[in-house]
Amino acid sequence: MAFPVMSLFRLMRAGFVMAREGVFSLVNLPDLPAGPRFGIAIARLLERRAVKDKSADLRLSDALNRLGPSYVKLGQFLATRADVVGKDAARELSALQDRLPAFEHEAARRAVSEQLDRPVDEIFVEFGEAVAAASIAQVHPAVIRDKDGVDRKVAVKVLRPGVSRRFQRDLESYYLVARLAERFHPPSRRLRPVAVVDTLAQSVAMEMDFRLEAAALSEMAENIAEDPGFRVPGVEWLHTSKGVLTLEWIDGRKMSDVDGLREDGHDLEALGASVIQSFLRHTLRDGFFHADMHQGNLFVEPDGTLVAVDFGITGRLNKRERRFLAEILFGFITRNYKRVAEVHFEAGYVPAHQDVDMFAQAIRAIGEPIHGHDASEISMARLLTQLFEVTELFEMRTQTQLIMLQKTMVVVEGVARSLNPNLDMWRTAEPVVGSWITENLGPVGKFRDAGDALSALARVANDMPLFADRIGRMSAELEKMTNSGLRFDDATAEAIGKAEARHTRSGRLALWVIAVCALLLTYQAF
Repeated sequence: MAFPVMSLFRLMRAGFVMAREGVFSLVNLPDLPAGPRFGIAIARLLERRAVKDKSADLRLSDALNRLGPSYVKLGQFLATRADVVGKDAARELSALQDRLPAFEHEAARRAVSEQLDRPVDEIFVEFGEAVAAASIAQVHPAVIRDKDGVDRKVAVKVLRPGVSRRFQRDLESYYLVARLAERFHPPSRRLRPVAVVDTLAQSVAMEMDFRLEAAALSEMAENIAEDPGFRVPGVEWLHTSKGVLTLEWIDGRKMSDVDGLREDGHDLEALGASVIQSFLRHTLRDGFFHADMHQGNLFVEPDGTLVAVDFGITGRLNKRERRFLAEILFGFITRNYKRVAEVHFEAGYVPAHQDVDMFAQAIRAIGEPIHGHDASEISMARLLTQLFEVTELFEMRTQTQLIMLQKTMVVVEGVARSLNPNLDMWRTAEPVVGSWITENLGPVGKFRDAGDALSALARVANDMPLFADRIGRMSAELEKMTNSGLRFDDATAEAIGKAEARHTRSGRLALWVIAVCALLLTYQAF
């Protein structure tokens, strides 16, 4: 019982902190129903007096910093959505991405020494103060000496002490909200809130193991070896462990410094297009993408090359999902809404009993307003509200395998818009999506698919003797069970016995409780 109660108190505290810091005054959703609108009005009554004199852009960042790492992650997402929270708030929230207070230098040295099992001075020639601190870790500049005696500058990422435990507590609160929503609000069940939190929990667990991040960097480096204008830093494997990651030092300007990029003479429109096209290329071609591509994780080198860092969160799509994604995007680009609707049905995103033509009409209502208009003319808040209304109308369930993709697409678009406010998302995406469609769904792609099918049939043919042997053994076991009855091994029989014993003890305890209650009632009656 303690777990739900503590989680509930943590959620109440989060709501109270946000209300006190005036966060709810930033909500700008014009189509919000009357109920939530009333709730926000009540929450605003709790605002501190001092908040009224504080600029709106400081309120959310102060609240999220007070609430901790998992809430900072939320702020990082909102920093890319200036059209939802406002330009001032987005500018302030960008500080959450790489300018959180650093933990003590000595604590970082101890963590590195424990993780690498050697004193810091034996590992690095120099180990400097933290230069960036985020919700999960902070980065220190350091120098290592190669075997040939050459010194090289590196970046050492160190996990924040206690951050794993803090995330686990917040995840428990999220699970409580998800379970309550599924139990008491039937319409939310199609959104599968518990499955969404499961996905979040898995991604957080992977993000806190830097060995997995190093492996993701290595895989991405192989995938993009021939791609111009995009790269990732190299990994120093001998100086990497679960809580410490050592990488090549990147000399470049962060993409969050838009004014600095402009002063350096970079073409901001070209950089914005490169961000979107690189993400789509990795997603469609490789099925493996950086799932946390906010401005703080992207650098621009002097020659204009994009360098992506922080691969703690990545996403994957199988070939089938990539085809669905490409056809949906291409349908929007070409305004073929009927095909977009059909793909949703083929993928199983929309229940089969729904009407495909009605769904195509709903998709058209979303797609048409954004064609022929640049980003500065489109309200993403209103567009997202309409999209959620359509998913509810057609009983669309949340696809957990696409959560990372959906979240990253919104973030990437937000990053590109920060560089080019007049970005045309569909025109920018067309070269990559169109090329993938031609290569994979055209004659060449069909021929390749036929070859894959023949290879699969050949593998099945090679495995037939193995399958036959397994079927033979299974048949023999079934015949033995028919003749002799079902038999358990000793471990299974013992486990069943223990379970029955626990059940018997519980039943006896319940009977004693009932008996005592009956005696008390009888006593009170007399």
